[in-house]
Amino acid sequence: MQGPRAEELVARVFGDEVRSVPYFSYIERDFHGRRLAVARSGYSKQGGFELYLDDSTLGAALWDTLWDAGVDLEVAPGCPNLIERIEAGLLSYGNEMTRENNPLEINLDRFCHLDSEIEYIGRSALEKISAEGPNQRMRGLLIEGERCPPCAKPWPIFADGIKVGQVTSAIWSPALGKNVGLSMISKSHWTARTPVKVAMPGGVISDAVIVTLPFDNERG
Repeated sequence: MQGPRAEELVARVFGDEVRSVPYFSYIERDFHGRRLAVARSGYSKQGGFELYLDDSTLGAALWDTLWDAGVDLEVAPGCPNLIERIEAGLLSYGNEMTRENNPLEINLDRFCHLDSEIEYIGRSALEKISAEGPNQRMRGLLIEGERCPPCAKPWPIFADGIKVGQVTSAIWSPALGKNVGLSMISKSHWTARTPVKVAMPGGVISDAVIVTLPFDNERG
């Protein structure tokens, strides 16, 4: 359940306690005699909840329960929105990152406990990267020109004829009236407002500028 009214709907069904659930946390509830996890998480900028049942046969009943409780909230089926995802700087595995990347490159530093006693696989490697600084970072990109096609494969980014990164996701943003993209950029060019060029499909070379994420500050 995602959207500005998601919390109200989930609270109606599972109680007001869900309103105090922190992001990336959950509480358990009973649903038709089975366990159900109500997690504050999801793949949208608007926020909301994801529900996890331990009995798939109750899926339809859960759907109907939420639907009936949300009639006046105009509940409706939906799916992840590519435009909103990119505008919000939400990352997609396989696009923005793979197993070749580390959390510091994709701006997930706040989830890496480098100053605590918590031990985990890869900690020493992350401590080394943190001390030396990553060589590349995920940044936003404003791309000039006509409406760009969705970025199905990475588009190279150049500066002075040298490749300095790649566009990982891109789309036309109606809210900004510009092409927006997520990009992995070398340290030498990741500073906001740095001009670069993007090699788009069909041999098109477009001017672009690096920006911080999310794109909220770019709204006029």
